[in-house]
Amino acid sequence: AEACRQQGTALVHFSTDYVYGGHANLPLKEEDPVNPSGVYAQSKLEGERRALQINPLTTIIRTSWVYSGFGNNFVKTMLRLGKERGELKVVFDQIGTPTYAGDLASTVLTMIDAVENGRCSPELLNGIYHFSNEGVASWYDFAVAIFELAGLKIKVHPIETKDFPTPAVRPAFSVLNKAKIKAAFGLEIAHWREALRQANL
Repeated sequence: AEACRQQGTALVHFSTDYVYGGHANLPLKEEDPVNPSGVYAQSKLEGERRALQINPLTTIIRTSWVYSGFGNNFVKTMLRLGKERGELKVVFDQIGTPTYAGDLASTVLTMIDAVENGRCSPELLNGIYHFSNEGVASWYDFAVAIFELAGLKIKVHPIETKDFPTPAVRPAFSVLNKAKIKAAFGLEIAHWREALRQANL
């Protein structure tokens, strides 16, 4: 943020749906109250605040359940486990939306291009936006779709969060409302199932 400020350039900072805490029951809007649970969510929210404080030319993009063919992520973990085991247990009571990293990257480029070519005001790049693919899923739904597309005959058992404790606190509901980013930049966003097919992992 400081380096960008010194150069007079904008910063795109990626954050997380976890900053909301997961107690909503409707898709979350950018202006909804934040209530981070756990160190990860708290540190991401603090990162947002510091970036905006240091460099007003900052775009915060809150996203969720990001995956790609690189690094460590849920899709790659499921594909690995699916080749090692005949059945798995996956939580069904955490609801959100998967985000294909390729779609996230393309969206950022679209936003920048819209401003550079005069289709949108530069001021639109300042502030907080939500981005994920469209639709709603549980981790169980996501896992089943991954195995179906991969052609893996895996028996997936739905379980509750309390039966699969993790060090990090995960929100029960963190679906993001994307109306703001779609209206500002004229985006058409793929459904998460279509994005998963297009990812060709």
